[in-house]
Amino acid sequence: MDILISNASRALAAGDPIGALNHVALRDDAPALALRGIAMAQLGDFVRAKALLRRAAKAFGDQDAAARARCVVAEAEVALASRDLAWPERSLATARATLQAHGDTVNAAHAAQLQARRQLLTGQPEDAGRTLDGVEAAGLPAASRAIHELIRGGIALRRIQASAASAALTRAADAARQAGIPALLAEVDHAFRALHAPAGRRIGQGGSQDMPLGEVEALLASKALIVDACRNVLRREGQAVSLASRPVLFTLARMLAEAWPQDVSREQLIAQAFRTGFQDESHRVRLRVEIGRLRAAMRPLASVHATKHGFVLRPERAPEVVVLARPVDVADRDQAAVLACLADGQAWSSSALALALGASQRTVQRALDALAAAGQVQPLGHGRARRWMTPPVPGFTTSLLLPLVAAP
Repeated sequence: MDILISNASRALAAGDPIGALNHVALRDDAPALALRGIAMAQLGDFVRAKALLRRAAKAFGDQDAAARARCVVAEAEVALASRDLAWPERSLATARATLQAHGDTVNAAHAAQLQARRQLLTGQPEDAGRTLDGVEAAGLPAASRAIHELIRGGIALRRIQASAASAALTRAADAARQAGIPALLAEVDHAFRALHAPAGRRIGQGGSQDMPLGEVEALLASKALIVDACRNVLRREGQAVSLASRPVLFTLARMLAEAWPQDVSREQLIAQAFRTGFQDESHRVRLRVEIGRLRAAMRPLASVHATKHGFVLRPERAPEVVVLARPVDVADRDQAAVLACLADGQAWSSSALALALGASQRTVQRALDALAAAGQVQPLGHGRARRWMTPPVPGFTTSLLLPLVAAP
């Protein structure tokens, strides 16, 4: 390896893309193209980064399979950072196997971490955990260990395990300090803020209050009957009844839970569950039918009783009833799901959001238009290049975590 390539590699490993470009900006050989691509990605020019990495992979050809595989891994990282979730995952698996076969364990581990991050982003924390289990992190460089622990922390956050998340992020912070990379330290700091930010809102007899993740975890482990408005599930001591596919029943359950131990009038239940201002006897008949279905669905956990004015919820072997809502309670589930994805501060395309949420692109676009009208999200670019993100918080810069790909 010549001196310029070596210096550029060290600059990238230290998180200095400008320094790396100073060494290789005017070179078009395969190693220089690869390093220029990674540098451009760290600077946020994803389109140029992809083009350079593809040129580098083509320039290496079949005679240097390991170097070509590193380019594929770097391109996968750029795709993940730009939220291009349609990027072929099979190519990453092939590159990982090639790197492992050539003894490049660091970049093979990084490929596995990329796969885990994509799985976590698309709502597959269990798969992400299994992917990470196949990586031996102890022998990795400090930066790679920090990334590994960040993903562990993200998995714990998704599983609502505050202690495990805190421990993983503490290990990530230690490793990031050893690496001394500012972007990595900023990423860890962002993760800690997410850990301590409100993760849910408790609604009960005493009113409503925001709760951090640790309190949400404690609530889910309590004996209370919990109407989980984040996932449209009823919970109590490990038992769960999902009403995710039955929105009318869940609306009725939530209204009864918020009013507990008082009853809710039939007029209120009809107006909110059926979304109508006009009521006649047919609505009352429909309400009785839906209440009967709700009784059958929630029978292991609670019952519903008729009163003079309406209906009341009676929990079975639970001291209290609590509604667990989102910190920012968005009535529309599609909008809430879109906001949850955009909370990472990155720019998403509507197609990537649809892929991550398992929804149609038209549904996602409707949600984005409604959120944009409310000032909660903002578009960047036009046409196929349009991306969406939440308005940036003054004083903070969105940080980007990119791979430390060894120089080819």
